[in-house]
Amino acid sequence: MSGDDSTKDVAERTLATDKVVMRTAPVQQRSAERISLLLDAAASLIDEDGIDGVTTSAVAERSASSVGVVYRYFPNIQTLLRALAVRNMERYVARVQENIDTSPPEPWSSFDRTLDIFVEMNRTEPGFRALRFGDVIDQRFMSEEVSNNSILARDFTARIGATYDFEPDDEILFHVEVAIEIGSALLSRAFQQDKDGDERFIEMTRRVCTDYLTTHIPLPRTT
Repeated sequence: MSGDDSTKDVAERTLATDKVVMRTAPVQQRSAERISLLLDAAASLIDEDGIDGVTTSAVAERSASSVGVVYRYFPNIQTLLRALAVRNMERYVARVQENIDTSPPEPWSSFDRTLDIFVEMNRTEPGFRALRFGDVIDQRFMSEEVSNNSILARDFTARIGATYDFEPDDEILFHVEVAIEIGSALLSRAFQQDKDGDERFIEMTRRVCTDYLTTHIPLPRTT
């Protein structure tokens, strides 16, 4: 096996969301609710004026908070946006897991659902289309060590191993990440000018990624 990680490490890795640094950790429910309101405010501002429309004063006003409250949790706008990107990924991954559990037995049938969820979040989740997982700002927005797509690939690879009861190696991780990179580029283009997504690019994403995955990672039917 190539790479620095063992197969067990690949299967056990999870989302690297611990890199988000806030001034005050939300240890109490009230704090967690306040942070949620701040993130909701930032997301709505992104929908209205883009990422550049997110300022400390605008977030404070939209969330009926003070500038001091914003700074209590987020030292700067970059940190707030990073926290929103993390929330986007966590919501996406949670929905993916829900759908994987009910996927048909055909190999890679779950991929259609992961794609559909991403498309749906672009259409309906506030701020998602412009920010997504922060990759529009920086490919390593959520972690200084790995790219956002690498984080997602690690999570998907672990889920594949759990679904089919084997330990994925670095070769499988590589192919999953390649498929994610392809899909990310095509879907970015799909939503570049069309808020509902260009169906031609969406369907081509589905076809290209499915062909790539079935070619490089043959999987059995699940029972």
